[in-house]
Parts: sequence; structure tokens; C-alpha cells
Amino acid sequence: MAMAIETGYVVLPAHVEQLCALFAGEWWSVGRARADVERMLRHCEVVTLSDGDRLVGFARAVTDYAYKALVLDVIVAPSHRGTGLGRRLMDAIMQHPELSRVRHFELYCKPEMKAFYEDWGYTTDVGDIVLMRYSRSQ
Repeated sequence: MAMAIETGYVVLPAHVEQLCALFAGEWWSVGRARADVERMLRHCEVVTLSDGDRLVGFARAVTDYAYKALVLDVIVAPSHRGTGLGRRLMDAIMQHPELSRVRHFELYCKPEMKAFYEDWGYTTDVGDIVLMRYSRSQ
């Protein structure tokens, strides 16, 4: 598959709307406003996959560039799922040059995705750590 893969801070303006459309179809990102997506894109490392002018894959990492990186929003367009693009996104995140010195990568996912992420060494064995969340009311 001849996909273009890009890493860095920049997402093409034409792809922002397509990214919002991808987010609208997923349980974790439905309802994201374009202005918030644009703000998010300015504050993380991103990887994109495109098929011509069409965005078909996206992943990002929020990081301090030394100790921690949180991998988020790994997403492939429904029309391109099952073709190995999720693996290409994860490979690109894990080999991202700006993240090369990060010691710990973390993510969270649904149980059915656990085996997928284990291929990169992710584990649920995190000792006595508990995931905690505070949510602001909208």
C-alpha cells in the first residue's frame, strides 16, 4: 500500500476536517470540536497516514520528551482497517525521532485491543498504579 506517512507537529489544513470526521465515528472522541482539535494538534507529536489527499490514519503522543509519553488517538479510517495501517502508525510513534529519548510509553485501550499493543512491549503489569481521572463538566 503506497501511503504517505508524516511525523511532527503539523497536520495539513485539509486533513483537520477529515480528522474531525474520523473522531466523530469513535467512542472515545465523538463530539470533539474542530477548534479543540486544532488546539490539541499544536501540543503533541503526531503521525499521519494519507492516501493521496485523504487522511486515513492518525496517532499522537503527549510527552515531556524525557520520561513519559502518552500515546493517544490511534485511529485508522474504517475503509482501511485490517490492512496493517494501525501497525504502521504504532511503529512510527515508537520510532518517532522526537520521542527517541523517552523512557516510558503509556496508553490505555479497550480490553480487545490489549494483544495488539503487546506486540510493542506494552503490558498491563504496572505494579500498584491506579488510573485516576477528573472530568470537568462541559
